Amino acid sequence: MKNFALAAVLATTASTAFAGNVAAPVIEVAPAVIIEETAAASSSSAGLIIPLILIALVAAALAD
Repeated sequence: MKNFALAAVLATTASTAFAGNVAAPVIEVAPAVIIEETAAASSSSAGLIIPLILIALVAAALAD
């Protein structure tokens, strides 16, 4: 019974000891994120067209 009472007292004091402090919390304001949209939408395969054309031209030149 003594151990139970001692554990209860220690648990009570430990929980209030780590409850916090009197200082006001500091709240940091993150800068606003601005997303700029472009006028022309591009497809994801736009960067592949020119290399594929060059590979086809090289393959056609080597085939002759």
